[in-house]
Amino acid sequence: LVLSGCAGAANEGTPSESTLSGTISGAGASSMGSGQEAWIAEFQIANEGVTVNYEPSGSGAGREAFAAGGVVFAGTDSYWKDEELAGEFAACAPGTKPWEFPVWISPIAVIFNLDGVDSLNLDAATVAGIFAGEITMWNDDAIASQNADVDLPALAITAVHRSDDSGTTKNFTDYLDKTASDVWTVGAIETWPTEFGGEGAKGTSGVVDAVTAGNGTIGYADASKAGDLGTVAIKVGDGYVSFSAEAASAVIEASALVEGRESYDMAYKIARDTTEAGVYPIVLVSYLTGCNEYKDTANAVLVKAYASYIISEQGQATAAAAGGVAPISDSLRKSAQAIIDAIK
Repeated sequence: LVLSGCAGAANEGTPSESTLSGTISGAGASSMGSGQEAWIAEFQIANEGVTVNYEPSGSGAGREAFAAGGVVFAGTDSYWKDEELAGEFAACAPGTKPWEFPVWISPIAVIFNLDGVDSLNLDAATVAGIFAGEITMWNDDAIASQNADVDLPALAITAVHRSDDSGTTKNFTDYLDKTASDVWTVGAIETWPTEFGGEGAKGTSGVVDAVTAGNGTIGYADASKAGDLGTVAIKVGDGYVSFSAEAASAVIEASALVEGRESYDMAYKIARDTTEAGVYPIVLVSYLTGCNEYKDTANAVLVKAYASYIISEQGQATAAAAGGVAPISDSLRKSAQAIIDAIK
């Protein structure tokens, strides 16, 4: 039943006995690497004549490969910049530009390891103060005042950050920049600022391992990797919001599209500073991008089918199971499908 459902979702109107054939290749964000593996596996079961390749080489590398024509679609943790869109795209018909829309919405959890404490409430200024090295003790009043029922120890805080360049770091620091810029003064960055100190660890697994190994540690990581560690509920408006698929997905609905873009460009300016109840603002949003018009129409047919499967309810459920991400909303799916249907 699952596989027959995949066949129907893979391409609107495609029968279970798919007649599609050929090969397409993509590259880009490693954040959606597990999702691409699962999507490809299910799509190829439903379409036995099709081969889909995806190289999780990183967002920047994926955009470069797509622009150069080395791949016909890409995944990226950052939407296209204006200066990038001004360039040429070798796989696309001359004079045409790429489409993009979100397909992977992943909450970033603030994780900690503190004996006897499973959860904490923190506002943006306090989170920024901890990671900027200004709040150094767990019983600091900035923390204690928001957690009156928690017995906080007089223990030093060890803040753990990514030592490698990271889209997770960029999204986490973008949240700090948009909500507590008087404390977090270095903006949204992929490379951790050495002046703020803390303990560096490579990759998501490195951060999780470092936080797990200590007592009094705190870090940030893909929420699906939080495991049994303590997690922070972030202050939004008058309340505190814990991460969840629903709360992460809601931030897209609370956000506005980047101004000045074409209708096929669904780049979002994430509302990190939203005050709407139930919205979790620390998320990584990854986009799928491809040509509105391909030089090779065979690529257009296969990309349309694969992209339609990715945004389908089945495809998004597969992503949630593979990576713990938040499925896109029905309204976003409808808009993205209209973009896909127009691919030539």
